Amino acid sequence: KATLSEIKLKKCRATLRPSIEARLAMTPRMQILVLFLPLVIGASAAHQDTRNVVNPIRRVVNLLQKMQSSVEAEGEKEKKLFEEFMCYCKTGTADLTQAITAAEEKIPQVESALAAAEAAKAQLEKDLEQHKKKCC
Repeated sequence: KATLSEIKLKKCRATLRPSIEARLAMTPRMQILVLFLPLVIGASAAHQDTRNVVNPIRRVVNLLQKMQSSVEAEGEKEKKLFEEFMCYCKTGTADLTQAITAAEEKIPQVESALAAAEAAKAQLEKDLEQHKKKCC
């Protein structure tokens, strides 16, 4: 009797034989194609990888170009802010000068109004004392 392992071995050989026979039945051209196909695919992949890798010098040049554009943009922003500040300085001094002049002109008017209010208060306090004396 055949053992279980011998039966499995026979089945395995039976399944392998057709594939081996099929390989032997290949024509020489197909055998060459089968041998060189992986080499062609590998070379194509290697070539693809070298195209995707950026030259280090090109990478530095790209970095410098990006830096140049960002520095130019920052310079434009700084220039705009400086112009706005200078405009504020020119118009701000004129506005402040007008406000100071108006305040200086208003000081005597406020002083006279304050003196008049103090005089009115003093008069009202005298009137209040007189009314208290009359009532009580």
